[in-house]
Amino acid sequence: MSEDSSKKRLGRGLAALIGEPEAGASMLPGQAPENRADRKAPIEHLRANANNPRRHFDDSELDDLARSIREHGIVQPILVRTARGGGGSARFEIIAGERRWRAAQRAGLHEVPVIVREVDDKQALELAIIENVQRADLNALEEARGYHQLIEDYSYSQADLGNVIGKSRSHVANTLRLLKLPKAVQDFVSSGALSAGHARTLVTAEDPQKLAERIVKEGLSVRQAELLAQEAQHGEGAPAKPGRTPEAKNADARALETRLSDLLGLQVSVNWSDNGSGDIKIRYRTLEQLEGVCRKLES
Repeated sequence: MSEDSSKKRLGRGLAALIGEPEAGASMLPGQAPENRADRKAPIEHLRANANNPRRHFDDSELDDLARSIREHGIVQPILVRTARGGGGSARFEIIAGERRWRAAQRAGLHEVPVIVREVDDKQALELAIIENVQRADLNALEEARGYHQLIEDYSYSQADLGNVIGKSRSHVANTLRLLKLPKAVQDFVSSGALSAGHARTLVTAEDPQKLAERIVKEGLSVRQAELLAQEAQHGEGAPAKPGRTPEAKNADARALETRLSDLLGLQVSVNWSDNGSGDIKIRYRTLEQLEGVCRKLES
C-alpha cells in the first residue's frame, strides 16, 4: 500500500465521510451524494459496532458528556451505515460515535443526528479505528489492538499506518510492543493504573508483572520505572537520583522524550545544559499535526 493511496482513501476520505469534506475532496467510489445530508434517527434504531476498538467507556465521563448533551445537544453527528444481518429494531450500525450514542441514552434523548454512509466491512473497520485514534482518548492497549487489527487484516505496514493516522512510525511501533506484555500488565494499562510510558519500560523485563505491581504499589514515575527495569535487568545498585550525572541527565532526557512523544504521537527531542536551560523540538510533517499540538497545548 503506497503512502499516497493510503492518505487518499483514509486521510481525506475520513474527513469527507464524517461530514467535514476538505476543498476538492472526493467521495468514496459508489457513495451516493444524497448520503451527505444529516438526518435524525430514533436512538433505538442504532446499534454498536462490534469492531469498535474502544472497549472501555468510563461511567463518570459518560455522565459528564450526558450533562453536556442535555444542555447543548449532540454537536457532532454519529457516523453510521445500514445495519447488516439481524439486529432487532436496529436499522443502523455505528461506524464512529458510540460514546456519543451511549451518553445520549443517559441524557434521555429519543433521536440523534446521524450521517449515513454506505461503506463495506473493510472501510467500516478502518474508519472505526482511525476515527477513535484521531478523535478519542483510546487507552494505549485499545490503540495497540486497533493498529494490530489493521496490520493483520489488511496488510498495513507500520509506516503506512503512521502516515494514514498522522502518527510517527516509532509511535506505532512502540504502541504495538505493548501487546507483548503479560495480560496482568495489560490490565494495569487498560485500567489506567499504568501509563503507556510505564508499560513500555517493562516490555523487555524478565518479570514485567512483578515490576508492574511494584510500580503501581509505590506510585513510581516513568523515569523511576525505567531505572527500576534497568536495575532488574543488569543487577545494578539503587537508581541514582535524577540529574546527578551527565549520564543520568541523558537518561532523563530520553525518558522525557518518550513521554512527550507518547502524548503527541510525534517525534520529540529534549536537550538541556548544566545550568538547567534547554529546548524541546517537535518534528511534524503536516499542518494538521501542528494544529493538533496547538490544541493539546491549549486544552
